This record gives sequence, structure tokens and C-alpha cells, in this order.
Amino acid sequence: MPITLPDTLPAFRVLEREGVMVMPETRAQRQDIRPLQIALLNLMPKKIQTETQFARLIGATPLQIELTLVRMSNHRPKNTSPAHMEAFYQPFQAVRGRKFDGLIITGAPIEHLDYEDVTYWDEIREVFDWTQTNVHSTFGVCWGGMAMLYHFHGVPKYILEHKAFGCFRHKNLKPTSPYLRGFSDDCVIPVSRWTEVRQEDLNRVEGLETLLGSDEVGPCLVEDAGRRALYIFNHFEYDSHTLKEEYDRDVAKGSPINVPVNYYPDDDPTKEPLNRWRSHAHLLYGNWINQIYQTTPFELDEIGR
Repeated sequence: MPITLPDTLPAFRVLEREGVMVMPETRAQRQDIRPLQIALLNLMPKKIQTETQFARLIGATPLQIELTLVRMSNHRPKNTSPAHMEAFYQPFQAVRGRKFDGLIITGAPIEHLDYEDVTYWDEIREVFDWTQTNVHSTFGVCWGGMAMLYHFHGVPKYILEHKAFGCFRHKNLKPTSPYLRGFSDDCVIPVSRWTEVRQEDLNRVEGLETLLGSDEVGPCLVEDAGRRALYIFNHFEYDSHTLKEEYDRDVAKGSPINVPVNYYPDDDPTKEPLNRWRSHAHLLYGNWINQIYQTTPFELDEIGR
């Protein structure tokens, strides 16, 4: 089954060309089924790139999904046109009365700031609390996941001396988890961050379970069953060239940056990078959608009760 998107959203044509099943809203409204209601709170600067990446993953399942794009109410992005934001995004305050089967909270390029110094910290704390009554399952990604851990459990983040940047091998620490159904014993995941969460801090919180982790870059995927949430600190959603774009950007700016580890063949940035995470990315997000489908109430109003 397809993901339902406005047919004027740039992601619609991109995914259609890739063979992802997408359906215009007008046709979806004529089908007599309840699509899963998934919201994407997009905190990334490149909104169109990020919404396409996540729509690609959640749109690959055999279920009909209706995607709602959400932004912080008073934060105005600088890298996406106001026309795009006005046409496709709703401020959080406009959707807070709704119920959702799932919510993805993306990362944000604000790792260097203390959480309390983030301009929209008060509102995003409101979002986190709102998930406990209005969202069946929440997926916090990179900064979004770290911020949820801090808000709910006081788990700190730590600034790294050098950026964790590249493709790192991760161990499958919980093969019986429904979220890792079909996973290999290990897998490669893109990493791009200046901060980390440490396993010893996670171990102090009852109810948190690390599902994927790396000897080199630490815990990656954490389940918080009591909050009906997953937190992932790395980037399964990245396109094949996302790390290349970040590397080329920093080189052009003269910023200190290492060649992303295990990304280019022979670590040679003149060569075409290889995507070695795509299949596991689809597995993870497909498993998440499947778990939502298996456990969410049929009546949306029952979510959170």
C-alpha cells in the first residue's frame, strides 16, 4: 500500500520516479480504510531533503500511511522557502489537538548548544510531553532522540573531541526485538555528529534497552518501552551522497573535517561512495511501522488512553 502525500510536494515526484508507491490525497480519500497517521517534526535545515528521506522509508511498507509535516511554531527556517513551509507544514500548535499513530522527530544542527539554550526548547519539551497522550509510538532521531532522553530521563550528551563521521559497523544486541526482525548480526550505519550518549548513563535508567551499538561510536538504537519510544543517534535515513555533501560543504568552507570513515572506496573522496545501509534502513522503519500497525488502536481517539 502507498504513502499518501500531496501531489505537489517535491518528495512525491522523487519517490514516484524511484518506484515507491505514493498516492495523491484526493485518491486516498476515496478508499474505505484507515491509513496510519504518521507525523514528521522536521528540525533539519534542508526540509525537502529530509522529508524525502523519511517518506522514502516509511512509504515502502504494505500499509497506507498519511504523512503530516510539522514544524516548531515560532521557529522560521532559513534554508527552505516560506512558500514551501506555508504549503506543506503545520505548526505544532495547530496539530496538538490531533492523535497520531507515529511521530518522527528529526535531528537538528544545534548539538553544540546546551538543551536549555535552544530557542525552541520550551515548545519541544511540550511536544515530548504531548507524545505521551497523543502519539502511539515516537521515533527520536539523532539530536531529537538525545533530547528526548534528556527530557524524560536526565541522560546527558557529551561533546566529542572529533566529529564521529562516516559509516560504522554496529552490533545487533537484541536479535529477538521486533524492531530488528530480519537484521543481520551486524550492520553499517552512517554517523554524523559532534556529541554522544554513553552506555553507562543509559544503564542507570530502568527500562531503557540498547538494541544496536558500536565499539567505535557507542550506543545507536535505544528502546524506551515505558514511553513507547525509540531513540536512534545515527542516520539510517541518509541518501547515498549525504555524507559526501556534508564533507564537500565543510571542505569548501575550510572547516576542519576528516574524510568520512569507511564511506568512499579506499577512503578516497574522488571515488563514488557506496551505500551499504539501505536494506537495513528499510528493515528498521518497516518494522517500526509494522509494530505500530499491530498495536495501535483502530479508533484514533483511543490513543494515549
